[in-house]
Amino acid sequence: MNTIVPWIAPIAIVALDVPTFADAQAMVTRVGPRAEFFKVGLQLFAAEGPRVVEWLHAQGKRVFLDLKLHDIPTTVRRAAESAQRMRVALLTVHGLGGAAMVRAAVDGAGDTTGVLVVTVLTSMDSTEYGVAIGRPQVTVETEVLRLSAVAAEAGAHGVVTSGGEVAAVRRTFGDRLRPLVPGIRMTGDAANDQLRIVTPAAAAANGAAYIVVGRAVTSAPDPAAALQKVLAELV
Repeated sequence: MNTIVPWIAPIAIVALDVPTFADAQAMVTRVGPRAEFFKVGLQLFAAEGPRVVEWLHAQGKRVFLDLKLHDIPTTVRRAAESAQRMRVALLTVHGLGGAAMVRAAVDGAGDTTGVLVVTVLTSMDSTEYGVAIGRPQVTVETEVLRLSAVAAEAGAHGVVTSGGEVAAVRRTFGDRLRPLVPGIRMTGDAANDQLRIVTPAAAAANGAAYIVVGRAVTSAPDPAAALQKVLAELV
């Protein structure tokens, strides 16, 4: 059993969960220069495409392309190749796509784009997830570890999991997988549509390598000040 050795500090990624390019540009300005890494997800990428990624790179930012790919291996490999050509730092695929699909993504992404395998969405608990996959007896932690094993065997960079399971991932896989933790909330914040949430400090203590911060920063009256509070919890 591996002992959890925290990373120097998790890297904070700000989620650009906005509908338009103009909204994304405005949010990058409001969050300020301390934000160096941004998530572009399905909503923004479907609306605006690669130009958002290109613009972020022009601003000197790193990009996490959160598309949660889930398709036949050949299609996923080609999509990962496209992400690599866009120079994105991180790309997500669904672990439920299977080992061959994850390996195809890793092959397509090459050495410069890290593939993160999505385990169990933070909007689901064990009961809801078990019903969804037809295995009502399964627990979230068991499934996270099973899909993390798929990720490790396929040579993925890391996994996406909630702060509740990240410690188990680190104990089991050590430094083989870098966990990314979404569902970050400051103490007292509303959970909204997330069920498995943690604070930045808890995610760091449990062994996260990356955290994604969305509404805790982007919905704050002063996003730059809110991000500063998040970063202060990570050191």
